[in-house]
Amino acid sequence: MENVTDDYVTMGYQVLSRGETSISLRQNGGWGAVGPHILIAVLTIWWTFGIGNLLYALYKRYSGEKILIKLEDLKEEG
Repeated sequence: MENVTDDYVTMGYQVLSRGETSISLRQNGGWGAVGPHILIAVLTIWWTFGIGNLLYALYKRYSGEKILIKLEDLKEEG
């Protein structure tokens, strides 16, 4: 399980929580692309004083894909 977790961390995922049999990860989404930041700034800078860009950056940062890695006990029946 640690090897798989290390692989995901290497790909840019962040560990949210660790349990005895599971690990929860979230993909680090970055802060957003430059193009949308410029568009948001041009359209809303006069009304939001940059808060629109801040909200977009936070949304992109924390809305990445979430993954749950679970360790299951495989017992042979018989």
